[in-house]
Amino acid sequence: MQLLLAVISGGYAVGAALGWGSEELAEIMGDFGLSAAALLAAVSCYTYARVIDSRERPAWLLFAFSSLMGACGNAVWGWYEVVLGEAVPKPSVADFAFLCFAPPAIVGLLVLAKRPVTRAGWVCLGLDSWLIGGSLLTLSWSLALAHAARTAQSGAPGSVPRAALSLAYPLLDIALVSMVLVLHFRRSEVNRSAVNTAIAALALTVLSDALFTSPLLSAEYQSGQLLDAGWFAGSLLLAYAPWGARRMHPDPGTPGLARIADRPVSRPITGSLPALTPYLAAAVCTLGILYNVVDGRKVDRVVVFTGCTVVLALVIRQGIMLIDNIALTQELAQKENHFRSLVQGSSDVIMIAAPTGTLRYVSPAAAGVYGREAEELVGTELATLIHPHDLGRVVHEVRRFLAAPPAEEPTTRIECRFRSGSGEWLNVESTVNRHQGGLILNSRDVTERVRLQAQLQHSAEHDPLTDLPNRALFTRRVRQALTGRRAGDHSTAVLFIDLDGFKAVNDTIGHQAGDELLIEAARRLQDSVRAGDTAARLGGDEFAALILGDGSRDRSAREYQVHEIADRLRTTLSQPYRIAGSDVRVAASIGVAFADPGITPSDLMRNADLAMYRAKAGGKDRVELYAPQMQAEVVRKAELAGRLRTALHDGEFALLHQPVVSLATGEVTAVAAQARWRSAQGILFTPAEFLRVAEYSEGAAAGPDGRGGLPGGTPTRAAELGRWLLEEAVGQAAERHRIGHDVPVAVRMSAQRLLEMGPGAAGGAGQPGAVDALLNRHGLPSGALVIELADSDPRVPFDELERRLAALRRLGVLIALDGFGSGYAAISALRRLPVDILKLDRGLVEGVVESARLHKITAGLLRIANDLGMQSVADGVDLPEQVMALRAMGCTHGQGAAFSGPLDEYRLRRALVRGTFPVPGGAAQPALAGGPSGGSMAIRRGSHNETPVPPT
Repeated sequence: MQLLLAVISGGYAVGAALGWGSEELAEIMGDFGLSAAALLAAVSCYTYARVIDSRERPAWLLFAFSSLMGACGNAVWGWYEVVLGEAVPKPSVADFAFLCFAPPAIVGLLVLAKRPVTRAGWVCLGLDSWLIGGSLLTLSWSLALAHAARTAQSGAPGSVPRAALSLAYPLLDIALVSMVLVLHFRRSEVNRSAVNTAIAALALTVLSDALFTSPLLSAEYQSGQLLDAGWFAGSLLLAYAPWGARRMHPDPGTPGLARIADRPVSRPITGSLPALTPYLAAAVCTLGILYNVVDGRKVDRVVVFTGCTVVLALVIRQGIMLIDNIALTQELAQKENHFRSLVQGSSDVIMIAAPTGTLRYVSPAAAGVYGREAEELVGTELATLIHPHDLGRVVHEVRRFLAAPPAEEPTTRIECRFRSGSGEWLNVESTVNRHQGGLILNSRDVTERVRLQAQLQHSAEHDPLTDLPNRALFTRRVRQALTGRRAGDHSTAVLFIDLDGFKAVNDTIGHQAGDELLIEAARRLQDSVRAGDTAARLGGDEFAALILGDGSRDRSAREYQVHEIADRLRTTLSQPYRIAGSDVRVAASIGVAFADPGITPSDLMRNADLAMYRAKAGGKDRVELYAPQMQAEVVRKAELAGRLRTALHDGEFALLHQPVVSLATGEVTAVAAQARWRSAQGILFTPAEFLRVAEYSEGAAAGPDGRGGLPGGTPTRAAELGRWLLEEAVGQAAERHRIGHDVPVAVRMSAQRLLEMGPGAAGGAGQPGAVDALLNRHGLPSGALVIELADSDPRVPFDELERRLAALRRLGVLIALDGFGSGYAAISALRRLPVDILKLDRGLVEGVVESARLHKITAGLLRIANDLGMQSVADGVDLPEQVMALRAMGCTHGQGAAFSGPLDEYRLRRALVRGTFPVPGGAAQPALAGGPSGGSMAIRRGSHNETPVPPT
């Protein structure tokens, strides 16, 4: 656009200088060409005023009207010269239009000027306008206007209108020039580029008017001459002002402008021109008077009067400025005192640094914060006070901040270590602002905060008891070892360590002693690992160690080396601990897993955890390396547990019954309910198998030994199985009773389950009311149900268990003590609990024929049962020799393959119709025959080995 504007204006000037080739074309271009350019400026300014929405709109509308008047004047001039071929009369309509050009432009410039905010400011604006205008009038009157005035006084016909017209043009131009100069010193910051271009256009137009009214050119002027090029260029420049300048005007938020604005700009000459304006005006008036004196003329009264008014305006303006300066000085002193009090009283240190980094100012707070006087720091290089390790980061941040746009990032914050007067390094936080190419730093001592943050960070990442890294920090370091420079080193290993027997320490000598043991174990572990390795406490009595690899590619050698390290740790941790004056011993089970290619931190830690549990399951106090089959076994159990969750709801469980036979007569005296799980895949699981799965899924939510473990478990699986077994057994027994098979049914329950069954649970054996409701609902007599107490866990409170069993006996339910001869507290249970039947453990029955020692033990237990008036049932009677031996010892009943395996309902009813099974060795003497007896589905020791299901 600028190039096109220059080409068009230059072309017009060249054509005017060459006379356009003909007088007629010169008149057309000098009249209608100027009219078209002025009309273009009018349309451009008007269009721009329509699209903007600001206080500038009236100014651009006035500029449009001013240009329109110029276009009309040139059009009238062309009508006379080109169309009519006549000379333009004076005065004419064209003169009226030209005279209307200046006033709208003057008002438009006033609108664009920076408006004063006080009355004194308005007075100064008027005085400045008169100072400029009066000085120009004095000089113009002395040079040219006096001649026009004398011509008017001569009295020649028509001289007065012509003189008035001759005076009107320069006077309006003087006013316009005055406003242009005033606006130049007081222009607003809004759209400065467009305003400057408009000022330049009007100034060019005024210059052309001044040349036109001068005595040298006015008499010989003709349309199309070179002077028209000034008016033409002025009109084009005004048309270009709003649009071209608007496109050139960069966004204030762009980095380029921001950096330029941020640089210190020194313009002493242009900055002092407004202050020199009164003196320049007086100098111009003096030049006008001197011109008359030197030329030998009599000083004109207009010059004297104008000069006196200019001097008077100068005096008044200087007085106003003096008063204003006194008020400003007082206000500045007050604000300076105010800010000095704020700076000197602030607890933060305020420093001003030059662009070179030298401190120019330091507030007095430096003595209290840094321990150094402010005067001592002034003149010091800021870089020499910053810790060398922090200097690079600080310089980078400062450079980045200075390069950023101030509008987007007015401040930044820097934290570094700062040298104090005592030589110590203080943690300092500084808010940084730009200041004349340098920096302002508002700094404060945050050493205590940094120490507190470090302490909190340490506490968040370390175990509070042992001060070892906790699980979160250990996991992060494992991740760093797998993803950092050691990502390709597959010899890195993770060790999971568990203290065997630690719970017994807490239970026997107290938790305080347990804490002391853990602290000592942590110290031993920390001392045993290398400097670059990590020892951590994961929780409870679980520890871990990260053994970084050495880059070895020999897997077997590395495994041997790590196994030696783990075994050394095991030996160290298994040494006696001196706690409370006595030696305490615990062992350590350690699992080791290596960082295989592509393994994740969670998988690596899981593998080490699995290996550690395998070490515990293998006898404890040993080291176990992870093998892939460990995970496969876990996955298999998890899948089986998942299928077990839906087995009950999908009806995959079936109930079988094994006859309990009198060893004297072979009569079926009871049936023992046993569950079987036939999965959707057609696999038939015995109680030993699916109850182990139930126990796995029950403990999986907490992991092995009750510590957080594998997903997919539920703590109610065994309880649901127990409820289903009791409900189904009672229901089927009731059906058999209704068709005449009055044989009791025995259902196995653990002591813990008896106590855990909540009140009112359907089919729950734990509450007498629930069992009573179950018996009543199915119509089964209470004497037809036998509850077998499966174990005697030492954690179960005997008092509560005794009360629960007594309540069941009052309902007529018989109680059998299962697994007798193998339980932890079998004798205590026999002494305290209300038991009707003793059921010998399978382990006693299996070797009763071969082992004389076992034969004597079994015989003694049976004598105890007979002496207490209890019936006895031998579980797992599989051989005829066992039947004869047990019967000879006084055992009354038995169940096992020697008589029958578990039967489905159809075969069970056929067996009940038959009523008896053949007894090996023939009939014997009656021994407590006919009473109820029970069988069971045991889950501990040999009782898991149920007799096989006969083929169907």
